[in-house]
Amino acid sequence: SASDDKTLKIWDTETGTELLTLTGHINSVNAVAIARDGKTAISASDDKTLKIWDLLSGKEIASFSGEHGFICCAIAPDGVTVVAGDVFGRVHFLRSEGVKQLTVDS
Repeated sequence: SASDDKTLKIWDTETGTELLTLTGHINSVNAVAIARDGKTAISASDDKTLKIWDLLSGKEIASFSGEHGFICCAIAPDGVTVVAGDVFGRVHFLRSEGVKQLTVDS
């Protein structure tokens, strides 16, 4: 789940128990998408970043910076193409394969 408290939380959906809290954003997290493999996720934040997370370790593995806050995100079935929308209605397409830090272009 994504939260205004700047975190993401991993939950056991059967018991409703919180398993892990992911930290790294410096503003509200507006959206989260989980890859098909269930091992990675991407988060979209008002802090103008998209972050990619390793869900097994809870570590941030990549960060993408934009000019404006992001309000939504999705991961394509290929597992490396990311689509994100910002607060001005622009849609951004990214490839996360082998990337540690990237500036987002429209």
